[in-house]
Amino acid sequence: MAKSLRSKWKRKMRAEKRKKNAPKELARLKAVLGQEGKGEISMKEVCESATLVSARGLPAREQDVEMSAGDAAEQNEMGKMEMDSKRSKDTQLNEHGQYPVWMSQRQAKKLKNQRLGKKTGQKKKKKGLAW
Repeated sequence: MAKSLRSKWKRKMRAEKRKKNAPKELARLKAVLGQEGKGEISMKEVCESATLVSARGLPAREQDVEMSAGDAAEQNEMGKMEMDSKRSKDTQLNEHGQYPVWMSQRQAKKLKNQRLGKKTGQKKKKKGLAW
């Protein structure tokens, strides 16, 4: 395929822009890496781009609390996650009758047809020639 004049011009202009911006990018990279000055990142630069929050100011959540030895033993005895028990193994439906989000519509339709075929006991007629 031939190279058009437009693509050549665009490539040329991008190269010129890279040359022009290279010193700025290098200076910014050095500043971020902390090679400029004392060798450490100053907190002023970090505060401009990020919001810092202390851990003491955050409310404690139930999930963050460590489990006691008894709770850990009970968890191991059950061996199942809560999500596994709410979903049927054979139909893949949850308690609300919804399929998992990762399942495609084609798979869901196939499972639905299998499920409804079992209930009624009717066999689906095969397509083909009737000889």
